[in-house]
Amino acid sequence: MIKFLQIVSVMIGLSIVTFVILNGHLHFLQLVYTVPVCLFVLFVCGKLNWIHTKKKKRWLMSVLGVAIVIALITPIQHYYKLSIPTVDAEIDISAYQPFTRANQVVKPDEKASLHLTESLPRLDGATAMYPLYAAFVEAIYPKGDYQPYNSKVQVSRTPEAYQNLIVGNVDLIFVAAPSVSQEWQAEKEGLTFDMTPIGREAFVFFVHHKNSVDNVTLEQVKKIYAGEITNWRDVGGKDEAIRAFQRPADSGSQTALEKLMGNMPIMKAPSENIASGMGGIIHEVSQYRNYKNAMGYTFRYYSTEMVQNKKIKLLSIDGVAPTKENIRNGTYPLVSEFYAVTAGTENENVQKLIDWILTDEGQALVEKVGYVPVENY
Repeated sequence: MIKFLQIVSVMIGLSIVTFVILNGHLHFLQLVYTVPVCLFVLFVCGKLNWIHTKKKKRWLMSVLGVAIVIALITPIQHYYKLSIPTVDAEIDISAYQPFTRANQVVKPDEKASLHLTESLPRLDGATAMYPLYAAFVEAIYPKGDYQPYNSKVQVSRTPEAYQNLIVGNVDLIFVAAPSVSQEWQAEKEGLTFDMTPIGREAFVFFVHHKNSVDNVTLEQVKKIYAGEITNWRDVGGKDEAIRAFQRPADSGSQTALEKLMGNMPIMKAPSENIASGMGGIIHEVSQYRNYKNAMGYTFRYYSTEMVQNKKIKLLSIDGVAPTKENIRNGTYPLVSEFYAVTAGTENENVQKLIDWILTDEGQALVEKVGYVPVENY
């Protein structure tokens, strides 16, 4: 009996160690336990001489083999999913770091009239805004080392940028409009967002490039994300279920979707079980993967200028494509402004920077980067 318990303890220990080595990936959990159990059953049957004939051996090995194959289904499905590319594949942020050699930062046509040399505003913003405010920095900041994640000119995602502004880590951020939650967080700290529109951008919906659907109505978009339309055939496509992905809460694009939907409830976002660093399980919004029946949303510049993914296509809305010209003339229905946002900074150079962005010089640079100026300058 003691030997039996020792063997069981060893098997359980091996399972735990294996799971730790695999970094807690939940898709391996069933396999981690199945293999030691199969080995244990094989060991016990051998010791008790239960498989002394070839027929019994073949039967047992078949049963154990089936058990292992079943346990492999989840890992296989997981790695198949990983083989499907994400739309927002890794972007080389360092390519937009100001003043680095051969970077992709857009230069102004003429030397800027504003030059800051001290008390430099601490900047942050959404990833999609980084090429724009990096261009501002190269135009008016002194040459220096502005690391994207640890300097006066950093870049993060929209939620982190708003959080950094609220706690006072930065003076100015470049982002889409805040969510209700972000406004509430600011109010709780006694702050009010001062939002200056500096350009316009299209909120876009995209699908796999082989999807036969090229256009949807605004009403159809709302019904898809409310869960009322669930099949592509209902919007002129093939008879396939719509896999409608969403973005994490408080991200710029998720906030844009919430404002688009108005009072219409958004269906629950597809989520994944993720093993946390503390050994627990957390639920995260599923990352968009470019399935042939998938649908997602983002902002035009990010998808066309930064990601440049040829495996997706942007949908027209109400028959109007999300082009720069249609943003400019107001015919594309989902156009919103993006902002330079402050929250009570005492740095006088912040307002100087914002004022310059609104000049003809600044707006020309907004245009040259690839966005639409806030007004025709």
